Amino acid sequence: MAGHSKWANIKHKKAREDAKKGKLFSKLSKLISVAAREGGGDPDTNPKLKDAIQKAKDANMPNDNIERAIKKGTGEIEGIAYESMVYEGYGPGGVAIMLDITTDNRNRTASEIRHIFDKYNGNLGESGCVAWMFKKKGQIMMEKRDDVDEDEVMLVALEAGAEDVIVEDETIQVITESKNLEEVKKEIENNGFKISSAEITMIPSNTVKLEGRAAELVMKLIEKLEDHDDVQEVYANFDIPEEIMEEYKKQE
Repeated sequence: MAGHSKWANIKHKKAREDAKKGKLFSKLSKLISVAAREGGGDPDTNPKLKDAIQKAKDANMPNDNIERAIKKGTGEIEGIAYESMVYEGYGPGGVAIMLDITTDNRNRTASEIRHIFDKYNGNLGESGCVAWMFKKKGQIMMEKRDDVDEDEVMLVALEAGAEDVIVEDETIQVITESKNLEEVKKEIENNGFKISSAEITMIPSNTVKLEGRAAELVMKLIEKLEDHDDVQEVYANFDIPEEIMEEYKKQE
């Protein structure tokens, strides 16, 4: 889990950078629109929309953008019709990969995603080929600072029902059952701790250890998939040593 956890930390920092550049907003708008179209425009009765809105707020997306995306989804204002789906496949070394996709042209998206997999020695698979390797969980991210008592965070989180607390160099991750995410999040905040993000994610039940060329190819594949406009989330079960990932990030 160490390698996967480290990559979650890298993704967290990358999301902050993307948000500053506005790169994330178009993806989040699509996510909100699809959620509103599928379950209605009221986040109190539409958990998927509530989660999408929270992601948008975590990225500091303006409220006007959020409201506009909801109205596009419900048909109150004209917009492109997006649909959501899950793609599954394998990367180098047999790494399992799942993608949350939001697109207005599934044929174009499938072709482009398949090309990315092929380029980095992976392959896009059939529905269900790797989904069984992942479990839906809640994930809370916090910045690790000098004024944050890690032991206190752990105590509060576990007493509130969290399953695990993972401390990295710059972040603290809290893992929960998906149904307990909001309750644990509120308890952490009520105890005075600041949360960077809270979302439902997919955690691998087992991991594949990689080094050398296979590790490098997997990291390139994951980054290219994450950069694709139609990819909302990338989940994978690799375990790559921290020093290899750090060295890879320095080379970029």
